[in-house]
Amino acid sequence: MSDGGGSRMGVAGALSLSVTSSVAIVICNKYLISTLGFFFATTLTSWHLMVTFFTLYVAQRLRFFEPKPIDARTVISFGLLNGISIGLLNLCLGFNSVGFYQMTKLAIIPFTIVLETIFLNKKFSQSIKASLMVLLLGVGIASVTDLQLNLLGSIIAVLTIAATCVGQILTNQIQRRLKVSSTQLLYQSSPYQSAVLLVTGPFVDKLLTKRDVFAFNYTVEVVAFIVLSCSIAVCVNFSTFLVIGTTSPVTYQVLGHLKTCLVLSFGYIILKDPFSARNVAGILIAIFGMGLYSYYSVAESRKKTEAAISLPVAAQMIEKDSAPLLGAKGSPRPENKSEDSFDYMPRTAKSAFTGR
Repeated sequence: MSDGGGSRMGVAGALSLSVTSSVAIVICNKYLISTLGFFFATTLTSWHLMVTFFTLYVAQRLRFFEPKPIDARTVISFGLLNGISIGLLNLCLGFNSVGFYQMTKLAIIPFTIVLETIFLNKKFSQSIKASLMVLLLGVGIASVTDLQLNLLGSIIAVLTIAATCVGQILTNQIQRRLKVSSTQLLYQSSPYQSAVLLVTGPFVDKLLTKRDVFAFNYTVEVVAFIVLSCSIAVCVNFSTFLVIGTTSPVTYQVLGHLKTCLVLSFGYIILKDPFSARNVAGILIAIFGMGLYSYYSVAESRKKTEAAISLPVAAQMIEKDSAPLLGAKGSPRPENKSEDSFDYMPRTAKSAFTGR
C-alpha cells in the first residue's frame, strides 16, 4: 500500500475509533446518570484521565510505544489548560440552559476558524465555510431547544469557547511542531489534566448538583459501570488526540457534531426519547453538511498533494535550464518554511458526558 493510501486508512481508523468510543461512552454514562443517579461528571472525567495515564504507563513499560520527553513548561501549561477546559464545559452546562449550551458548542467551529485565520494565517475556502454553515444550521435545528441568557452563564460560555479552541489548536500544533505522536502527548499531559479535575471536580460537582461525590452510595453495579466508563474513556481520549493530530481542530469539531447527531438518533430509536419533525430535519441537514465538508476537504487535500508532487519536477526543470547559463550546479531550491509554520496548526479530550 502506498504512503498516501496508508495515511488515509490511518485517518479513517482514527475517525471510526473516535465515533464508536464516544457514542459508547455516552450510552454508558447515560445509564450511570439516568438509572444509577451518578451525576458527578467532572469527577468522573478526572478518573477517566487518571486511568488513561496509568494505561499508557503500562503500555510504554511493555514497549508498545516509546515515550518522548516534552518541554516541561509546554506540557504542564497544555495539561492545565485542557483540564480547565473540561471543567468550564461542565460549568457552562450547569449555569446555562441546554439550548444555550448547545449554541456554545456550535460557536467553537467559527471561533476556531477565526483564530487560525488571524493568528496562524490558515486559509479556508468558501466551499468549506459554506458546508460548515450548513452543518451548524442542521445541528442547531436538531439540538437547540431554548436560549435563556444570564450574565454569569454567558461569561462562562465565552471562557469555555476560548479555552476549548486554544486547547485543540495547541494539541495539533504541539504534535506537528515537536514531532510527537498523539500517544506520547496524551501520556505526558494526562497527569496534569487529571490533577486539575481531581482537585476541582468534587467542588464543581457539588456546586452543580448539590450533592457530595464522597457521600454517594457506591454499589457493585455503580462501580462496574464506572470501571466500564473509564475503560472506554481510554479509547475516547486517545482517539481525540489522534484525530486532532492527523487532521485539524475544525475537522475534530465536525466529527463532534456527527457524534451529537448519532447520539440523538440513538435516543430517538433505541431509548424512545421524544422527537419531532424538526429534530429529524435538523439531523438530515447536518448529515448533508458533513457530506459537503468531507467532499470539499478531500478534494482540496488531493489538489495540495498533486501540487506537492509536481513541484519537485518543476524545480528539476529549472535547474536543468539554468545550469548551462550559470556554468555551475544550481543550488537546491530552498524549503518553504512559512507553509510548514502555518499550515494545519492550530478535547484535547472533552467531557465524556458530551461524547466530544
